[in-house]
Amino acid sequence: MRKLKIGIIGTGAITGKHADAISEIENAELVALCSSSSERAKAAQEKFGIDAYSDLAAFLTHPELDIVCICTASGHHMEAGLLAAKAGKHLLIEKPIEINLARADQLIDACEENGVKLGVIFQNRFSADYLKLRAAVREGKFGKLLMGNAHVNWYRAPEYYSNSPWKGTLEGDGGGAFMNQGIHTFDLLLDIMGDVKSVFAKVKTSLHPIEGEDLGAALVTFENKALGNITASTALYPGLPERLEIFGKNGSAVLEAGKLIQWSIQGEEPEPIIADTNAGSGAADPMAIGHALHKAQWEHYLNAVAKNEPVMVEGKMARKSVELIRAIYKSSELEKEVELPFIDHA
Repeated sequence: MRKLKIGIIGTGAITGKHADAISEIENAELVALCSSSSERAKAAQEKFGIDAYSDLAAFLTHPELDIVCICTASGHHMEAGLLAAKAGKHLLIEKPIEINLARADQLIDACEENGVKLGVIFQNRFSADYLKLRAAVREGKFGKLLMGNAHVNWYRAPEYYSNSPWKGTLEGDGGGAFMNQGIHTFDLLLDIMGDVKSVFAKVKTSLHPIEGEDLGAALVTFENKALGNITASTALYPGLPERLEIFGKNGSAVLEAGKLIQWSIQGEEPEPIIADTNAGSGAADPMAIGHALHKAQWEHYLNAVAKNEPVMVEGKMARKSVELIRAIYKSSELEKEVELPFIDHA
């Protein structure tokens, strides 16, 4: 298998996680970086020792580039993605795919039209404990699903927002705790529980001086008639590990910070819980995670590109969590239940 050459757009903190992951994969090589700032591009070139650009068009003409990874502000994914797709580059985009459905759909359509693979980073899909839970649900071990809850009750110090020009803004972040922090666990919830029928929600800005929300809760009704509770925050000191709770007719399981802490199935002896040490939680520190799961998703994505196979977290799947969050925002705004699918006028 030939070595696939990768370029990253964006030089923020998450870029280092991707660079570390790529460096450990035999058939991958990071060959270029791109920043909107010539100063940051120069600093990145010195740090990583590879070509760095401050002009996107020039970056896309790099002679070896196979794959583009987008790590910019969430609300700036579309523009870079459209240009990369038209240049014939496969795309792996940091979550969320985009901040509203219209922009997400343009990305999805462009990748389909240009025949390139689109993947979205939801690295928690690749933890061993989550995969065990997912397989058990698919095999029917928990029986009919009754309830699925997702809680991301985190804390961010004021500097998290004040030191960033885009975090917590509607243009750059698309919202707050739901669109940025909560979306990883919501993606897992949707993957387990299936599509959402309706939401009734309330979000608010309670602590931080930001445009987006830092506190919220939602009651979810799934298409399979199960119910769910969702909470998300960056205002709940000191920040608790994120939780995914799945309840079925025959049993239940709880995933906390990516680790199974509860597993009960009627009629079976309790299994010993072996924690997945590759997982981590950003409950109080967004960088308090390793890069092992990013590496796992990169390995899957590179294999899909090399063998022309399906991508696990492709554009249309990644769109579902954005749709859920946009519906939550709309429900809070209208103060009433919102049915899905719905038209996102953002």
